[in-house]
Amino acid sequence: MSQQPAARAAVMNDVARLAGVSHQTVSRVLNNHPSVREETRERVLRAVAQLNYRPNALARGLAGRRSRVIGVVSFDTILYGPAATLLGVERAARRAGYGISIVALEQLDRAGVAAAVDSLTEQSVAGVVIIAPLMTAAAAVHSLPRGVPAIVVEADAAGELPTVSVDQVAGARLAVQHLLDLGHETVWHISGPRDWVEARDRVDGWRQTLEAADRRVPPVIVGDWSPRSGYEAGRQLAARADVTAVFCANDQQALGLLRALHEGGVRVPEDVSVVGFDDIPEAEYLSPPLTTVRQDFDEVGRRCLAALLELLDADEPPAAPTHPRVAPTLVARASSAAPPRR
Repeated sequence: MSQQPAARAAVMNDVARLAGVSHQTVSRVLNNHPSVREETRERVLRAVAQLNYRPNALARGLAGRRSRVIGVVSFDTILYGPAATLLGVERAARRAGYGISIVALEQLDRAGVAAAVDSLTEQSVAGVVIIAPLMTAAAAVHSLPRGVPAIVVEADAAGELPTVSVDQVAGARLAVQHLLDLGHETVWHISGPRDWVEARDRVDGWRQTLEAADRRVPPVIVGDWSPRSGYEAGRQLAARADVTAVFCANDQQALGLLRALHEGGVRVPEDVSVVGFDDIPEAEYLSPPLTTVRQDFDEVGRRCLAALLELLDADEPPAAPTHPRVAPTLVARASSAAPPRR
């Protein structure tokens, strides 16, 4: 006769959800902290009894003081943007005297994010940072249980959680306006994948800038962030005499584009100007050195940690979530110049 699997033991997050409070409030109640209102204390204790919650010894030992560890849920990728964002968060945490505990997910879906957050809260982390660049992650990160102190990085601002991100639309505008100011009639665009928030925002900034200048908007060439996709797009563009400027959604695609143009006998920047996005460490050593948009990932990390610590110090949740954006900057190098005279 087969046995039924044992039910999952309740965790502090379950108690917080049932009682309608934060997990810090649950911790204060369990440790008889005097700052908790009696009505709240009774509600939490009823939830504890209903769920038969039994806190582990480590959590009880840490409950009297704030943990010095920040939990980070990250998309499992080697792409420069998400990896640099994670590094920026880690640096900011270290400067503030915190360590980080990372859970890397292959898929940022609802079940995966919820399980990751549960795992981190069981480690008694002070709060959680979720790096969620995919649009498919929106439902997952914005459906977290109430009471989990969380900040979302590089995600869609729609929802109830605070977010911190680089202003991707503004970055694309900088790139396109730079090329228009050099005298180009229009700018072609090799985008990132359609399911990435950053790719969508960079397309929006590119299109808005061309439309505001009353310029022709060429069809978007959709890439996948890789040099290979930039190379394949470049082979198409090298055959077109009407292409004088290309804005790539990231520097890796620009790298592939540069090679395709070179193989096609198209000179950069004499025939075609190229602008990338990210300012990867290799950008200034490409041939020619790449004009690109720089993202300040350290500033993203600093603002992210500041926002999280503000949540942890607040007596009550904020009335409305905040969505600060970090301004990008244009780094002009030798890959962009005035268009050729026809």
